[in-house]
Amino acid sequence: MNKDAFDGKTTGTTSAKLVFALAVTGGIAFWGIADTRGLSELAEAVVGFYFTSRGWFVMLTVSVLLIAAFVLALSPYGKIVLGKDGDRPEFSTSQWLSMLFAAGMGVGLLYWGSAEPITHFVLARDYGNEGQAAMRALFATNFHWGLHAWAIYAIVGMIIAYFSFRRDCPTLLSTPIQLVFGKRAWTRGVGWLSDVMAIVAIAIGLGGSVAMGVFQVQGGIESILGMSPAGLSLALPIFAVLCAAYVVPLLVSLDRGMSLMSQAAMAIAGALMIFVLLSGPTHYIMNAVVEQIGAYLSNVLQQGFVTYTFFDERVGGWFQSWTLTYMVWWLAWAPFVGVFIARISRGRTIREFVTGVILVPTAFSMAWFGTFGAAGFHDILRTPTGILAVTEKDPAYTSFFLLQSLQLPTLTSIATIVAAFLFIVTSVVSAAFVLGMFSSGGDLNPTRKVKLAWGVILGALGLVMILSGSIDAVKSIIALGALPFVFIVLLLLVCFLKALKAERVK
Repeated sequence: MNKDAFDGKTTGTTSAKLVFALAVTGGIAFWGIADTRGLSELAEAVVGFYFTSRGWFVMLTVSVLLIAAFVLALSPYGKIVLGKDGDRPEFSTSQWLSMLFAAGMGVGLLYWGSAEPITHFVLARDYGNEGQAAMRALFATNFHWGLHAWAIYAIVGMIIAYFSFRRDCPTLLSTPIQLVFGKRAWTRGVGWLSDVMAIVAIAIGLGGSVAMGVFQVQGGIESILGMSPAGLSLALPIFAVLCAAYVVPLLVSLDRGMSLMSQAAMAIAGALMIFVLLSGPTHYIMNAVVEQIGAYLSNVLQQGFVTYTFFDERVGGWFQSWTLTYMVWWLAWAPFVGVFIARISRGRTIREFVTGVILVPTAFSMAWFGTFGAAGFHDILRTPTGILAVTEKDPAYTSFFLLQSLQLPTLTSIATIVAAFLFIVTSVVSAAFVLGMFSSGGDLNPTRKVKLAWGVILGALGLVMILSGSIDAVKSIIALGALPFVFIVLLLLVCFLKALKAERVK
């Protein structure tokens, strides 16, 4: 490791890097607004080709990241502090967990809580009885949102935290590459490209999250008011209110803005889950939760290497549009979620980091999907009221349809809307914060102007996704922005492992 070749400063190309990244993201936003259909079709074509030819590589990559995370946590390196020896965490454990979870997945849980298991069920029941189909559907959902997803975030976050706080280097993805391999022509080029692609992946991925959140809030308002689908006439006003809402948190510190909102959002989400558990068929839900835990723990590692090679095209299409898309989706979010988690994790050990970032959110996700998924399946298998038809028509309405069948439907629907709104705002705030860090050469506290500038760009990309009007199109555009990061994250892992060799672990 050539530390002398790295001076701890930016490479002097920060301005050019920022201009290029702004040009790419701005160009995508302009293209999407001017020709939404054209951008969506290109994204679907490129992503489809990549998934067909390199789907195996995506699955191998995410499985390697998961295994590496746990090996590091259980090894003597697990005692290494992500910071200087003696550093203490800046945030309490509850603040830390709520912020990392809100930044990573919040609004997606609200959107897909019942909708995703039911969607998988439609295909799975054609390959077995309905009971088996329900279990397979819950397992697939847990796999998409569980250990592998959070391992992607954890690896990127751990690497950035280690080099930033323990090695006193800029908080940039190019830092590990240049520190470990020295400043050579290829490391400068690869490092520069890594930072640019991280910015693009962050911006596009967050734009998709904004669109999903707007669709969720729109579905809730239409459900409460008994409105027919209003399309852009309602989505655009919601989007405008959202943009106004995230300005204030961008102007204050993390502990005053992001922390308070994320804790409020998590409190509402937790209360909703408990309400559905107690107000719905409690024994049925608890049986399903316990059963899915066993199924998940028994098969999760094996599933990470499954590519459905010998199944028909229908299953292969499902694998590409769901499993591969999710894995690349998490990779798209990894630069901003990972860097943000690194920013709030100074002073924690690698072992504590892996436990908090991978195991705790996975446990919550399983409880969430077990609760909402089982409640949805009770509707389908025991007391049919039409939730399956609602999901097939538009998944944004599924959660609200479920809540309408329980007590206090208006109150719980409003709570869902509020939580979704808060989760969107926290995601935008955290992404703008990280983009501000990248734009300022790794500055841990970027200026308000820089954060607000990125807030505007993220809003523009969110508008592109909203104009697409399709969750499938949103997922394809996100995946398109994230494809290069599949290779970058593996290079970062190699750099991290080489750097750890220099550590003397007692």
